[in-house]
Amino acid sequence: MFFDSHSHLQDDVYIDDLEEVIKAANENNVNYMMILGYDKESNEKALELAKKYDNIYAALGFHPAYINEVEETHFLWLEENLKHPKVKAIGEIGLDYYWYKDNKDLQKKYFERQLKFATKHNIPVIIHNREATEDIYNILKKYSLSGVMHSFSSSKEMAKKFIQIGMLIGISGVVTFKNAKKIKEVVEEIDLSHILIETDSPYLTPEPYRGKRNEPKYVILVADEIAKIKNISKEEVGKITTENALKVFNIK
Repeated sequence: MFFDSHSHLQDDVYIDDLEEVIKAANENNVNYMMILGYDKESNEKALELAKKYDNIYAALGFHPAYINEVEETHFLWLEENLKHPKVKAIGEIGLDYYWYKDNKDLQKKYFERQLKFATKHNIPVIIHNREATEDIYNILKKYSLSGVMHSFSSSKEMAKKFIQIGMLIGISGVVTFKNAKKIKEVVEEIDLSHILIETDSPYLTPEPYRGKRNEPKYVILVADEIAKIKNISKEEVGKITTENALKVFNIK
């Protein structure tokens, strides 16, 4: 049993074979999938897919890359749809100072607005962090929230600090890359009870398929790498990380 806790299956790259992709995931014991939105259209599509498939859930939110396009009506739509039973998190939200250096104040403003929604509706958050670790940590610790640090790429020391304020650590296909020394150290250091596995499909495809389109069935390769690092079975990794995901996302 495996839970791909972060994917973008509403992406156009799946337009011709989405049914097959979902079927392949299920056949590989990927029993649960979370689809995340990032702008208005992708949020709507994520929710549509979550409504259609029993084992697919949605996270809705506005990614820092798209905040210049966000209108007030979009926030109203977001808050209203957080009430839907298949919506299990606010995400993908956060800060990105790598690609977007010129609107940091707006990024922080909209990030906090969505964190306030999470507090109000008692729903977890899924956090995008690109070269903004300090600001994200300082903002998050003001709120009593649970959630996930998506495709974690910071140090093991920061992993522990995020865990202390209620966050789980999302491990993606990057952990399979040869040069991913820092992420492997994080996996080695922290207990499996604090880890979720994810693909970020269609991105971050694990070895040996790096460079090709990613899909949820490959989350098993992430579990396999974690299993090697921790010297346990990938089935144990799947079981515990699935339990972690079901708990944080309040899926019965």
